[in-house]
Amino acid sequence: MADVKRAVLGEDCIVQENVLLGVGASEDLSPPIIGDRGVVRSGTVIYAGVVIGSRFQSGHSVLIRERTRIGDRVVIGTHSVIDGNVEIGNDVKIQTNVYIPTHTVIGDDVFIGPCAVLSNDKYPLRQRDSYEPRGPILEDGASIGANATLLPGVRIGEGAMVGAGAVVTRDVPPWSLAVGVPARAVPLPDRLHERNRAKGRRKEPE
Repeated sequence: MADVKRAVLGEDCIVQENVLLGVGASEDLSPPIIGDRGVVRSGTVIYAGVVIGSRFQSGHSVLIRERTRIGDRVVIGTHSVIDGNVEIGNDVKIQTNVYIPTHTVIGDDVFIGPCAVLSNDKYPLRQRDSYEPRGPILEDGASIGANATLLPGVRIGEGAMVGAGAVVTRDVPPWSLAVGVPARAVPLPDRLHERNRAKGRRKEPE
């Protein structure tokens, strides 16, 4: 059975079995909010303090930690982890097995391919006195390829693309393509110089 008692659900939401909502609810963390027509698939865990817009979809066994804010029409794929204190915009698609750490910011119309890993700790378990988590910033329309790795604090510019398997160690300028290990940015091909859009979604005028 799904535990939906500690959540605020919009109209026509579907919550499958073995879902946990509102984990860690307290005086500081209110029950999670999920907008209209959301679909939360089995095995998903959503902590308290999470706010999700309309038409959300999770795959199976997704984990969304506290103080995460998610916009409208967002898809989060099976076994992906959103580790809390994350901002996600509208029309974002996150594929299977993606890891998104705390203090990450993701804009609108962003695509993140399967098994991509974002990080927020430049020196793991070192220099703890000066430790400050800084996740990547993905600007509107960015696309991240499968198995790509983004180091802490890097900024992926508007419309930029990161190739599959790339390791991004520095900022990627808007409308460029980053490939390789470490990734090197080159101008984005003209044929790819357009904003991301879901299948069947109407293209916006220039």
